[in-house]
Amino acid sequence: MRLRFILITVAAFAATEVSAQTFETAKYGGDFLSVGAGARALGMGSAHAAVTNDVTSAYWNPAGLTSVTSIDIAYMHSERFAGIVSYDYGAIAYPIKNSNSVVALSVFRQGVDNIANTLNAWDRERNLPRENVQDYIEEFSVSDLAFILSYAQTATESLSWGVNAKIINHRLGPFADAWGYSLDAGFQYTAGNYLFAAHIMDLTTMMKFWTVNQSAFGDFEETFDDEIPTGQNERVLPTLKLGAGRIFTISDFTITAATDLDIRFENRRAFFINMGRMSFEPHVGVEGTYKNRISLRAGVTDVTTDPDSNIYISPTLGTGLHFNKIFIDYGFTNFSGAASVLGLTHRISLRLTI
Repeated sequence: MRLRFILITVAAFAATEVSAQTFETAKYGGDFLSVGAGARALGMGSAHAAVTNDVTSAYWNPAGLTSVTSIDIAYMHSERFAGIVSYDYGAIAYPIKNSNSVVALSVFRQGVDNIANTLNAWDRERNLPRENVQDYIEEFSVSDLAFILSYAQTATESLSWGVNAKIINHRLGPFADAWGYSLDAGFQYTAGNYLFAAHIMDLTTMMKFWTVNQSAFGDFEETFDDEIPTGQNERVLPTLKLGAGRIFTISDFTITAATDLDIRFENRRAFFINMGRMSFEPHVGVEGTYKNRISLRAGVTDVTTDPDSNIYISPTLGTGLHFNKIFIDYGFTNFSGAASVLGLTHRISLRLTI
């Protein structure tokens, strides 16, 4: 019955009437979610599709939620571009009693706050700023929100699967906003100490519908002799994540090695490996844990090239502490490679099991 309900939901999303709308493919339309969920994954170079096993799995691969055996709550804060862009994430996973399934809700927000709106601060008649100009300057925020409702189930002892229903909202202060939706699906397969995974993000293609509030632009046309921008609906094509992992146990140490390959179909041509319209983003990571108490992590991500075909990578580092039912993780990246000019990325996350 649950599977039938999920299939009906998928059909409802896929069958929504959009034929009367025109859409433009957005190459980076889903990149506000690329920061991900949890500092553990960042420390491992975002190689996480096969090894994820807690509430953060809703992002990395919803099939991993089947490893959650009690209520799991997580929160993460991250800052990028020297603190200009803030990113917050919170999630809760709940195992359904007397079943082999788990549900979860995740919320993401990325934003730039306290931006000055000076549209009303210019006196067109005097062609000068207004007197008491500060009284005419307002502040607004640019934000991206995502809500993910997840369901995961164990199919066999070795195989699990999960799906996400994802709703996003972009808000450009009082000027424009967009709503979008899509579905994700993922699988995990375990063969002894080997782990394999596939995760399709935006499986149904994300459709985003923009609305522009022209009244918020005031005298924009007269002041700047330009037309008020109009909204353009967008679609975000699917991304296929393939993952593999291996777990080693050596005395009191557990070592987890993982690798992911993200395959995109947007003709980005911004990454080291390209084939036609497809681009391939590799991720590699390793984690060493002592007595399930303290972890050290390292990885490689963001393999890119510049116009001169020079290759750049972004190494990552991380650590984690586990106290009873509390998990504290820290991740650090962008300290070398092409991305380093954009500032360092620090990520701290807290997870609690009940």
